[in-house]
Amino acid sequence: MKRDVYCGQVIKEQVGRQITLCGWVASWRDHGGVVFVDLRDRTGICQIVFKPETGKVYELGRSLRNEDVVVVTGELILRQPGATNPRISTGEVELIAAQATLCNKADPAPFLPSSHEPVSEDVRLKYRYVDLRRRPMTEALIFRHRVTKLMRDYCDEHGFLEIETPILYKSTPEGAREFLVPSRLSPGDFYALPQSPQLFKQVLMVAGMDRYMQIARCFRDEALRSDRQPEFTQLDLEMSFVDREDVIALVTGLIRRLWSELLQVQLPERFPHMSWQEAMDRFGVDKPDTRFGMELKDVSETAAQTDFAVFKDAVASGGCVKMIAVPGGGTLSRKQLDELTAEAKQFGARGLAWIKLGGDAGAGNMGGPIAKFISPALQQTLRTATGAADGDLLLAVADKREIAWRVLGELRLKLGRTLGLMNESSWNFLWVIDFPGFERDEATGKIIARHHPFTSPLDDDLPQLESDPLSVRAKAYDLVLNGVEIGGGSIRIHRREVQSRIFSLLGISPEEAEKKFAFLLDALRFGAPPHGGIALGMDRLIMLMLGRQSIREVIAFPKTQSGTDLMTQAPSPVEPAQLADLHLAVVGLPPHGQAVPKHAAAEKQP
Repeated sequence: MKRDVYCGQVIKEQVGRQITLCGWVASWRDHGGVVFVDLRDRTGICQIVFKPETGKVYELGRSLRNEDVVVVTGELILRQPGATNPRISTGEVELIAAQATLCNKADPAPFLPSSHEPVSEDVRLKYRYVDLRRRPMTEALIFRHRVTKLMRDYCDEHGFLEIETPILYKSTPEGAREFLVPSRLSPGDFYALPQSPQLFKQVLMVAGMDRYMQIARCFRDEALRSDRQPEFTQLDLEMSFVDREDVIALVTGLIRRLWSELLQVQLPERFPHMSWQEAMDRFGVDKPDTRFGMELKDVSETAAQTDFAVFKDAVASGGCVKMIAVPGGGTLSRKQLDELTAEAKQFGARGLAWIKLGGDAGAGNMGGPIAKFISPALQQTLRTATGAADGDLLLAVADKREIAWRVLGELRLKLGRTLGLMNESSWNFLWVIDFPGFERDEATGKIIARHHPFTSPLDDDLPQLESDPLSVRAKAYDLVLNGVEIGGGSIRIHRREVQSRIFSLLGISPEEAEKKFAFLLDALRFGAPPHGGIALGMDRLIMLMLGRQSIREVIAFPKTQSGTDLMTQAPSPVEPAQLADLHLAVVGLPPHGQAVPKHAAAEKQP
């Protein structure tokens, strides 16, 4: 049964040879005397011809149906003129079957991998072993393998060691909710699945490994969406004796290699840098899509001079007025504008002001509900500030700066997509730097770390750590591609006294710090070098490289947005004896399969 070559790798130079192919029947055609079968494996398809003179082999060929598994041996010949198929790489040749073995007769599949008919994602995930036979899924997994191999080769060339870190981890506060694993040998205690190998890779730097890498599995128990899974893969890197620009240069080189070798695209040697503050001011988000303009403009000074009370009150109370100019947006209907206003409110705005330029108002004039409150001179000032022209639409939010950023940032992206302003063929990379180190939790009012508590503050900002923590910037950096964050990292804290100050600022007592991070704090005492690193999200990166709309399209066995594996039906109940071994009991839940009442989790008692 040993194959000589894969189906999609048969070439003209093999014509005249006896070869053996193995695979699945992708399609069959009985032409009343000759049977044609397209045999498929992970590389592609090759046409097999079963002729009547071969007797039992021919009868087997006539019995084949889609997804049967067969092995065929025969002579490879050139197809007759006019019978070639230029759509496939093997379209000039075909195999004349001399021997054939049916390995497995398949039941009718829930859908055919070769079909172009739409299939619901739930069905595809339930029968993932069939779905993975589809060419787009096969190509995605092959491409993913090539990305991973190239990453390993690149890191090896630059002196990295691939080192595995534990999956059974210690529960630590790193931002997202963790998955917990009960310990049978230590009743009442729990492991946590790692959100990232953050602490271990820092310890490896203290241990002198100098350059660490890992294709790491990570886990976060958080809300899911098209670009987020409960378990995901990242390229994890850490380096000693480096600064921010060293990490950025190395990763830029890796990205350029990936695009050059796998996509045949030559990227610039240096990607643009932008501070977090500039990104928020211009785009309203910290992962800006720079493929189109429509940038946010602060028009607070002009807005305060108008007679529109909403503008004046917002500025007087310490807020701001931000605007975007929508090219050609003057043609939007009142219904569409009402829909935008409703969306703005969903993002936290109290309302959305809009102004149409030209049109019914006349050339050079403004129209809309608030135009009458703006003098001609101020109208011209707004035109100049926003770069708007007749036929455009101005959208304004008057509120706290953070709300104005969020609302207009989201509307900008929505309008950019719906109006077709994004150049889909562009690869716009951007390094966002100088993030705030800390922010205030809206619910508790406490200071929290924006990234994680091991990120080093900028040296110039360290003196105001206690006196003005919200002004302290971090040595953090994100890599953004076309408005999607594909990687993030930072230079770490390598001095114990600085780490202790950070913990104190975050309300982590010395006793709590010792309890949760004793091994890291001890490690910092014994010769920790300056170090930093980054993690690149493999799933998002490959999704973007292949132009897919969801990371589920580039993962072999993903979960749904409710965290369910439809193929294995995980998560699922376990036997009471298993729970007893772990000294656990499930209480306060409805029978399996019924919905959990709202807030039930919070109301349960152990």
